[in-house]
Amino acid sequence: MSTANLTLHVDSFWVSPYAFSCFLALREKGLPFEIAEVALHHGDQRKPPFRDRSLTAKVPVLEHDGFWLSESMAIVEYLEEMFPSPQFPRVLPLEPRDRGRARQLMSWLRSDLLALREERPTRTMFYPARTEPLSPRAREAADKLLRVAGQLINPGAATLFGSWCLADADLALMLQRLLIAGDEVPERIAAFARLQWSRPSVLQFVEHPRAPFVAH
Repeated sequence: MSTANLTLHVDSFWVSPYAFSCFLALREKGLPFEIAEVALHHGDQRKPPFRDRSLTAKVPVLEHDGFWLSESMAIVEYLEEMFPSPQFPRVLPLEPRDRGRARQLMSWLRSDLLALREERPTRTMFYPARTEPLSPRAREAADKLLRVAGQLINPGAATLFGSWCLADADLALMLQRLLIAGDEVPERIAAFARLQWSRPSVLQFVEHPRAPFVAH
């Protein structure tokens, strides 16, 4: 399969956690790709032709040789299957049970913890942070996140499954919502998140230049 003509469509402020995951997948696989920024604050995602080609009118979207695919988990799976190991590095674990657990974790992070995501939105990692105390609902979600992280992160471990995968970065990004706001996080879990945040592919996303944020 040709690696040419890969484009990742992301939000123009680079704050989507789902674009983060897809960006890392492309970088970690060593695939050359272009970036196309979508101005969500202008509603460009709802305008043709983007709306019709993406189907869901959301970012991120992967464009590959004229094929458009949205939804970050679908994009990750597509990249893993179209550009498999050993020619390209894996971004999901090799062992089936570890891969299943990684998929479980990534899907859960995308579908649960809504109160925490609302009160500690991803944009606060790159723009002024929100530091007001968490509401009871968000605190409950944070406690749930920390409980799950505590079960999965072994003491002193640099990764969840023996070698790095996207689930490591996705979990770290969710934990960063708490760390950047100054919320209490056990040191073992915080150390894991900080280590993931120093990975080159993560830094390329985190340190990307950003325009002043416009709410949308």
